[in-house]
Amino acid sequence: MRFTKMHGLGNDYVVVNGFQEVVDDPSSLACAMSDRHRGVGSDGLLVIHPAADADLRMEIYNADGSRGLMCGNGLRCVAKYAYERGLCRKALIRVATACGIRLAECFPVGDKVVRVRVAMGAAEYLPRGLAGFSGRQVVTDEPFLVNGRTLPGTFVSMGNPHLVVFVQDLDEIDLAADGPVLEKHECFPDRINVHFARIHSRHEISMVSWERGSGAVQACGSGACAVADAAFTHRQTAFPTTVRLPGGELLIERGDAGLLMTGPAEEVFSGDWCL
Repeated sequence: MRFTKMHGLGNDYVVVNGFQEVVDDPSSLACAMSDRHRGVGSDGLLVIHPAADADLRMEIYNADGSRGLMCGNGLRCVAKYAYERGLCRKALIRVATACGIRLAECFPVGDKVVRVRVAMGAAEYLPRGLAGFSGRQVVTDEPFLVNGRTLPGTFVSMGNPHLVVFVQDLDEIDLAADGPVLEKHECFPDRINVHFARIHSRHEISMVSWERGSGAVQACGSGACAVADAAFTHRQTAFPTTVRLPGGELLIERGDAGLLMTGPAEEVFSGDWCL
């Protein structure tokens, strides 16, 4: 089976062209290929399929084999792959996802896409699917006990669930210790993506992310959108917002239909996986 390793700001994925390849058990394949010692090494698996209502369809599987709902960095990788491989040679690509159709605008230089702007949709704050928040319209700066101290968490949905924790100093966060506690907190029966963020100015934020099913990642596109919108809604920041992640920077803007995320996507290598 042919595959391509790609990344968006270090958030890396194995991409498989479902137009040509048959993937019978994508969950098991994601676990095997994502293994950084015995596989290709990645944060998950992206499978590109034909779609009846869009130019193509993206399926996401996390490194632990669980199904993902949305991935902004993955969307940019899929758009670049589709454009450069001729699956969809259009500047504006309609991608069907588990959260609906998303538009990905490619910016090529010659035959290579150097950056992609994705319409990520609107952030939502209604705490659907959470435990213990019945009747609540929003969950903002909710106190969560994490390893002996209390941290304020804000719930944001970008189609997939995020918990945003604003802090004064990111160096005070032990991501490997604090991330799993919040990911698997009893309030989140389906687990949650966790982001610790520091606001530097009205237009600049730094963050680190712990993704459900993948752990610590270099970047999280939907998480950057969640952080930027939560900061705008509850901390009086402004758009456009530059979000700095360990893997690089994303530009988050607000459009008529929701948030726009712009950033790079890179191809690392291609190879053959023995099934």
